Amino acid sequence: MAKSQQTFNKSEKEKKRLKKREDKRKKMEARKLEKEANGGTGGIPIAYVDFNGNLTDTPPDPTQKIEVEAENIEVSIPKTLPGEKVEFDPIRKGKVSFFDSSKGFGFIIDAENNEKYFTHVSGILDEITENDNVQFELEKGQRGMNAVKVKQA
Repeated sequence: MAKSQQTFNKSEKEKKRLKKREDKRKKMEARKLEKEANGGTGGIPIAYVDFNGNLTDTPPDPTQKIEVEAENIEVSIPKTLPGEKVEFDPIRKGKVSFFDSSKGFGFIIDAENNEKYFTHVSGILDEITENDNVQFELEKGQRGMNAVKVKQA
């Protein structure tokens, strides 16, 4: 006589699968009944924004409504007026605090904000030594800002 192919584990998995399907069907029916009990409004509730910008479930008071013209809304940086002139000088001044010509690098202290910037021999235009007053520009490097186009002031 042949042995049945149905094992205990297989039958348990089948029972769990059928129970899960039945639970899902019952939940769906319960949602349908709840929707019918609420008068058919089972959708997403409407949210309103009051005059302070907070979300509420009640509509805002129309007397506190403020009219805003589309031209007055600024999304970006405001443009400069024709009479205004923005002065930005990329050339900075500083003093060489350390420079090793054999290794090819050094550091410059900015005169405005006393920040220390790394400089490499490839970014130096004139020959510099320690305590020289120099002019330079800044460039983003791997570890921060680097002084480039360095020349004596």
